[in-house]
Amino acid sequence: MPRPLRILTLALASALALGSLRAAETIKVGEYASLTGKEASFGQSSHKGIVLAIEEINAAGGVLGRPLELVTEDNQTIPGQSATAAKKLISRDKVVALIGEVSSGRSLEAAPIAQAAHVPMIAPAATNPKVTQVGSYIFRVCFIDPFQGTVMAAFAANELKAKRVAVISSVSNAYSVGLAKFFRERFVSGGGVIPVEQKYSEGDKDFRAQLTAIRAAGCDAVFVPGYYTEAALIVRQARELGITVPFLGGDGWVADELLQIGGDALNGCYYSTHFSPENNSPGVRAVVARFKARWENQTPDAFAALGYDSVGVLAAAMTKAGSTEGPKVREALAATRNFSGASGDTTIDSNRDASKPATIIAIRDGKLSFLETVAP
Repeated sequence: MPRPLRILTLALASALALGSLRAAETIKVGEYASLTGKEASFGQSSHKGIVLAIEEINAAGGVLGRPLELVTEDNQTIPGQSATAAKKLISRDKVVALIGEVSSGRSLEAAPIAQAAHVPMIAPAATNPKVTQVGSYIFRVCFIDPFQGTVMAAFAANELKAKRVAVISSVSNAYSVGLAKFFRERFVSGGGVIPVEQKYSEGDKDFRAQLTAIRAAGCDAVFVPGYYTEAALIVRQARELGITVPFLGGDGWVADELLQIGGDALNGCYYSTHFSPENNSPGVRAVVARFKARWENQTPDAFAALGYDSVGVLAAAMTKAGSTEGPKVREALAATRNFSGASGDTTIDSNRDASKPATIIAIRDGKLSFLETVAP
């Protein structure tokens, strides 16, 4: 072989080998999310926060000197698909950790898979207490529904001076069932009355029968602990039936589509969430600016902030552990204290939950307005 050709061949081989080595050195992080389907807004928001965090971490040198590689599975908002996605990510892609989901129900599908494989899982916004009860490898970076339910019950009683609050919740959604329960317990224990409770199923479009019963009961407010897809329709149809009282919700209302579906009917309504881009803290302002620069001037919502923080908490834990091995990362995650992120400081408690403040959002003149922050 002529010498120049031999040198070129060796150089090409070396480059290919180096490329393979770099690929092998990436730290694979799995994400399962509702990127399409009925609740795609949830997954798309958290995904954008996750991507931003990974890009920033890699630009700063990665974790343990290695770049993070995100491997994403779309569960399409279809029941059962989150478990399938988790199995693929763990067995096929060999991810070292899972991030997901915004939905409590979909998180509960995947959590047993992660627990059995000893792969840490961080749920950005799954608020049902049962999620982390699955096992010692399951974590979250958001508050939980007992706190959120208490916040909204206290807001109804103290700020709205409501004495009688109706509840309409989804029977097929773990998040909705749990949040309704905690709101009810807190509101009644404080002297309030729940004169009527109505149910619906995910995907329902017509709520007039339930709303007619609510109208007849005579209420000062209505609590709708569901997702934005149904909640916005419920409020619209309530206004058409002449129900003018405030409607209240939880973080399941978080989505740009809420206002698109509900329109002016939502004026005078309130919901609790994890984050407001109107927060004036320097850390929040900086993240909001970087998010807008990365995603064509879009403003991050709560799920984007929590997705961002999920990656940050995971990266900090791997750095502290000095390893990507599941048991070592799990121990470091459990020891997380005062991690400063987009959604505030995160401390993981003995139940692997995060104690975080809640933000109350008011809807006025067709816009979302930051009202107040409520500490645990």
